[in-house]
Amino acid sequence: MNMLTNHIEAADDVRPRRSAAIRNGSIAVAAILLAGGAWKLTHQAPAQAAPPPANVTVATPLVREVRAWDDYVGRFAPSRAVEVRPRVSGQIVGVHFKDGDIVRQGQLLFTIDPRPFAAALAEARANAASARSALALAQSDLARANRLVGDEAISAGEIDSLKARVQAGQAAVAAADARVRQKALDMEFTRVRAPITGRISDRRVDPGNQIAGGEGATGSLLTTINALDPIYFTFDGSEALFLKAQRARAAGQAASPVEIQLQDETGYRWKGQLDFTDNGLDPRSGTIRGRAVLRNPGYFLTPGMFGNMRLAAGGTQSALLVPDAAVQTDQARKTLLIVGKDGKVVAKPVELGPVVGGLRVIRSGLAPTDKVIISGTQMALPGMPVQASNGRIAPDAQTDALPAAAAPAPAEATFAH
Repeated sequence: MNMLTNHIEAADDVRPRRSAAIRNGSIAVAAILLAGGAWKLTHQAPAQAAPPPANVTVATPLVREVRAWDDYVGRFAPSRAVEVRPRVSGQIVGVHFKDGDIVRQGQLLFTIDPRPFAAALAEARANAASARSALALAQSDLARANRLVGDEAISAGEIDSLKARVQAGQAAVAAADARVRQKALDMEFTRVRAPITGRISDRRVDPGNQIAGGEGATGSLLTTINALDPIYFTFDGSEALFLKAQRARAAGQAASPVEIQLQDETGYRWKGQLDFTDNGLDPRSGTIRGRAVLRNPGYFLTPGMFGNMRLAAGGTQSALLVPDAAVQTDQARKTLLIVGKDGKVVAKPVELGPVVGGLRVIRSGLAPTDKVIISGTQMALPGMPVQASNGRIAPDAQTDALPAAAAPAPAEATFAH
């Protein structure tokens, strides 16, 4: 019993000593950690230096005179179109052109068998000669009767009858002469000639076929001719085009110049003028039909061809231009990165215009003295400092050397020359 009591007392005596040892060990560990942290703070390597500013190239906007254009799509149409139809009936005995030729006004195209018309003309001339003979006899009888009036050998009624015969003879001669002229015209109409100069289509009737003459669609269609010099270009424009044309006409301005590019061309080489706008707008589409006229001396342009037309939107104007690659997109806005006086990047919202000569026209939001970042935009962020070097903005050399009529498409403006 005493031994058990002594063991318990010994255990109770050991327990406080162990707790004290643990506390002492924890304090020692904490002291070691604090000492290590102090050593790390006092012996830590110095912080890394900030990266140097990004290198960018800046330039002030290029100031040039440009001409603004409105773009349209349309088709070429002949300035005149004629359906060649015969005016007399008969048999075709000759075709005097090749299909697709350029024919001149008055050129012989078809020959209709003239023999029936020659016979009818001869008969009309004979009838005219007979009418003249009857008139001469009536005039002779009236002259003799007038000589007998003084001797009272003839009555007044007989004199009046003779006068009536003379008048009837004169009318008969006039009618016979008219029939001669009509038959002569029919004889002339057997030779079908080109009414206008232009490109002729293929023949619709071969020699040996009978054709019907007549007015309008009652006559047989022989061929068609399109006048190609000048040639029209028709297109549909907006109400703004009509208003612009009306105001220009009211101000006494000359016809607006137009330039047209064909599908396989890289420049606007065909030049003309706007010469017509329709007398009303289409209520369904709100557009109005317009027409330009162009010279086509080589007959290269032909009706039905598509073309991209640009219409001068006014006179020349001074514009600020920057490289199109310098324009940034910020959600729905277009911005340019500008280097301020403090050397930091600023994003300026701008309104864009057309591209001309590889450069973008800036309509608003940019000053002529602003230093636009034209190279290194990927490394420049708004608010960060940059190291700027001066550059220069210039239009594409090939484009700038071309005249305004040959600027590459698509374009809505050209440099003024």
